[in-house]
Amino acid sequence: MKKLLVLIICLGLLAVTGCTSDTQQSADNSKNASDTILKIGLMPDIDSIPFIIAEEKGFFKEEGVNVELQHFKSAMDRDSALQSGNLDGGVSDMLAAGFAKDGGFDVKMTSMTDGNYCLVAGTANNVQSIKNMKGQNISVSKNTIIEFVLDQMLMENQMTEADINKTVIPQIPTRLEMLQNGKLDAAVLPEPMGSIAIKNGCHLINSSEKMQINPGVMVFINDSLQNKSEEIKAMYRAYNKAVEYLNNTPQEEYMDLVIEKAGLPPATKDALTMQKYHEAALPSKDAWEKSIQWLNQKGLVKETYSYDDMVSDILSK
Repeated sequence: MKKLLVLIICLGLLAVTGCTSDTQQSADNSKNASDTILKIGLMPDIDSIPFIIAEEKGFFKEEGVNVELQHFKSAMDRDSALQSGNLDGGVSDMLAAGFAKDGGFDVKMTSMTDGNYCLVAGTANNVQSIKNMKGQNISVSKNTIIEFVLDQMLMENQMTEADINKTVIPQIPTRLEMLQNGKLDAAVLPEPMGSIAIKNGCHLINSSEKMQINPGVMVFINDSLQNKSEEIKAMYRAYNKAVEYLNNTPQEEYMDLVIEKAGLPPATKDALTMQKYHEAALPSKDAWEKSIQWLNQKGLVKETYSYDDMVSDILSK
């Protein structure tokens, strides 16, 4: 009887130990999941706004993902952070993705974003169409999404870059200031800079939104797509919640916050009318084919990478 009692006690202790071990393992797994950080690079533009809202409204936390947003002033700094492994992904564009791929750095486009690029005529320029801008000085940043959008506008109107004078001004604030001061005939500007220029007396000629060109994308490095796939999916669920919030909330309720967090000019508040955002979806195949064709024609990228070479279908998994 005494031996039986000892056996029962031992079995009980083993069961308790097993339960404790299982409970501890579960806690450790939970801790490890919450400790996995997804680092996302943002730019001071409207593409980044859903990420800021997702963080501020707690949508990332609701989806159980730890997202660290890092803000960059230049695409060069963002791309350097991606290539050095300091970011998992970031707000980018198809041209930057093509450059990265051609440089031997494996990134994938995972979704389109909702940026808009505007061709804006200066305060003293009365033209209403790009067809009437022959010989005019139009400012861009060279070999970028800005120049790509302008070239697409020219092509749509049976024009070439020989019909205009491209004035290269890389710094967007300088480009905006010169346009507003009458020192440029026109410029291509991202939002919200385009709306600020229009608010200050310039006028819109065309935009990537009107042309239904959307080369803005999210990119992720291949290592993160393989090792942080669940975190990326959770991030996109939070992103979609932010899109729903933005599309159903008056912009005055969040614009001060967005201006502060994104580093946008204060004039954005009165100048920008927020567009409708789209839930996360794969980038357009047509937009990629136009982008890679442009890169090839310019001699900026050697290979003709296919859409499948460049896109991850993580959203559908």
